[in-house]
Formats: sequence, structure tokens, C-alpha cells
Amino acid sequence: MLHPTPILKETPSQTAGPYVHIGMTPNFAELRGVYDDPGATMLSEDTKGERIAIVGRVIDGAGAPVADAVIEIWQADAQGSFAGPAARHSNSAPSFTGWGRQAADGDGVFSFQTIKPGAVEGPDGRPQAPHVSLWIVARGINIGLQTRLYFADEAAANEGDYVLNKIMDKRRRQTLIARREEGPVPRYVLDIHLQGEKETVFFDF
Repeated sequence: MLHPTPILKETPSQTAGPYVHIGMTPNFAELRGVYDDPGATMLSEDTKGERIAIVGRVIDGAGAPVADAVIEIWQADAQGSFAGPAARHSNSAPSFTGWGRQAADGDGVFSFQTIKPGAVEGPDGRPQAPHVSLWIVARGINIGLQTRLYFADEAAANEGDYVLNKIMDKRRRQTLIARREEGPVPRYVLDIHLQGEKETVFFDF
């Protein structure tokens, strides 16, 4: 007679652990010479388009800053083209990388120096509103969170955007709209709330 199979405990889920900054942005953690961090800017002298800064904070469900978050952004250039020959509508010799990675500081703050993106074609064949894709990972997050940043001064384009219109509650769409602050370089400000009443809309792309 076979022995009964014992009931085993579930293996704990893997998380990004407490070493996100060390692994993904070693220079930020003062570990030099591992590899070059992508940095906070995607610009070169030849990059065309309106220079802007994207600034925000990552905040947990209790309203506290997430000090070990890492944020990646990906976007089109000012003409609506993506960097890299494999990308749709790609610019094979870009002066704009279209991708960056930054570690949040002790207050959960991140910032990127970039340009305002142009419109790209959506799944329905119509232009999407200008936007930036964001990916967030931090201690306790099992799978990186994907979301978008839209621009408050693109209200007409936002109103018809394919993805924004998939969010049934219009009030939730506001969690993706960055406000513009004027200055020598305009800033678009968007806070990322991981949980709670102001939770940002995240996507399963």
C-alpha cells in the first residue's frame, strides 16, 4: 500500500527583494564599475522636440514614499517614432533613446529629462494621445507594474485615446494624467500610488 502524500506548504512568492537598487541601478547604490546606468536623460544635442522633465513620486498604500522603487520609461520621439530597427514606425538611427531607468530617492521621487512624445498609432488604427509608458518595481512587488503617463495639456487627444477609454470609471483615468508646471524646462508631474483610495491604474499588457 502506498504511503499518503504529505501536504506541503506553499513556496513563498518571489519578490524583487530589498536589493532592487543594487541590482538594477548599481551606480545609484554607489557600486561603481558594474555597468553604466541608463541615467535620467534620454537626450542628445541632436534630439528634436520640446524638452520636458517627467517628475513623480512612488507612494505606498499608507501614503509613505517607496524609497527603493526603480522606474523605467519608454516612449516615442517627437515624430511618433520609436528607437530601434525592430520597433514599429522605428527610427533606425535615433538621436533619442526613448528609454530610461531611474531609482527613486529616499522620498520616493524620480525624474527624467526627455522630450514630449508624438502620437503613435493605436490598436484601432487611430492615433493615440501622446503618452509615456512606465514600469515600476520595488520590494514586495512580485511582477513589475505597468502604467502610462498622459499629459494634461493634451485634453482633446486624451478624450479619444484608445487605452484611456478602456478605463470605465472616468475618475480613475485622472490617475494617469500628469499636470504641467511651467519653468525653463516644463515639468509634468505624476505621483504613482501603489494602493489605496488614489491607486494608479495599472495595465496587464
